[in-house]
Amino acid sequence: MSSPSSPTPAPARPIRPGALCGALAGLLIALPALVEAFTGETTATSLLLALAPAFALPFLSALHERQRTASGRFGETAYVVNLIGLGLFGGAAFAANVVLFHLDDDTIDTELTGPTLPALAGCAVVFAIGCALFGAATIRARTLPRVPAWGYAVVLPLFAFVTALPDSLLTSALHIAVGTVLVWLSAALWQPAPTAPPAEAGFGGHGTDQRATR
Repeated sequence: MSSPSSPTPAPARPIRPGALCGALAGLLIALPALVEAFTGETTATSLLLALAPAFALPFLSALHERQRTASGRFGETAYVVNLIGLGLFGGAAFAANVVLFHLDDDTIDTELTGPTLPALAGCAVVFAIGCALFGAATIRARTLPRVPAWGYAVVLPLFAFVTALPDSLLTSALHIAVGTVLVWLSAALWQPAPTAPPAEAGFGGHGTDQRATR
């Protein structure tokens, strides 16, 4: 019988609601981008894209909960940086898709002066660094499939900067790739966690190997 002070196993924690949020975030990114590849940006697609980061927040927490023991202190640090970056980038994305979308180019050039553009660029930088770090922690933890884990570490940081470019097939393809990564990781989160408890991890290492379903 386990002692009262032993940590609660991952399956007992609220991971599945986070997985559902992740799937919804992925769909809110990929499907509007697929539509925009043919129609261009619209009010409806911009609104859906603006909502995606809100659902990504509980998804990120669920990812961290699943691998927190295996990823160790490095994973904790990466999670905090990614959480902060996601909050900043999500706010910037909401403003761009809901507010700036309805303004003409001359108005945007007039209003976005002073520290505004550097602040928006800083949000993208923090988000990119956080995704790269958390993706690296996910790869090292080996509790989730490696292909979407690499996608999280590589594709999401690129996504932070490509979104500032004019709409094109490249930006639509990157949105679809990001959505696919999020949905794939969400599907993996929905599966039961490994039952073998890993050893406690340090800053640079991880616990006992937990083979992820590929």
